[in-house]
Amino acid sequence: MPFKIQKGDYALILALLLIAAIMYGYNLLRPMHEQIMPGEAYAQIQVDGEIYQTVKLTKETQWIEIKTDRGYDRLRVRDYGIEVVESDCPEKICFTFGHITQSREVIICLPLRMYITIIRDAPSGEDELDAIVS
Repeated sequence: MPFKIQKGDYALILALLLIAAIMYGYNLLRPMHEQIMPGEAYAQIQVDGEIYQTVKLTKETQWIEIKTDRGYDRLRVRDYGIEVVESDCPEKICFTFGHITQSREVIICLPLRMYITIIRDAPSGEDELDAIVS
């Protein structure tokens, strides 16, 4: 018994292709839409689940030093982003995140228990944290 395509099958295939095209287009255009405009972005630095510092991301270079009893990290803010440039942790995994600039990108340093995320200054509050779970 050969497989026979009916009219309803064409409608289903067309609908699935349309959904796939919309999802592809959204993913293709999303980075341009979410790109941070200069002067609107902040890096929120948390240590041990507590906000350590929130710094405005600027074009000019800024240095931030984080020292705890577990270790030391040195951060550099530049070109509207942030990166770890020096750390005494053994694995140096925090260097693999590189220079982050996009909203909700993160840098994590487990030995120091440091978490950095990029947030926008959103008056509507849509990018605010709901909770911190430890």
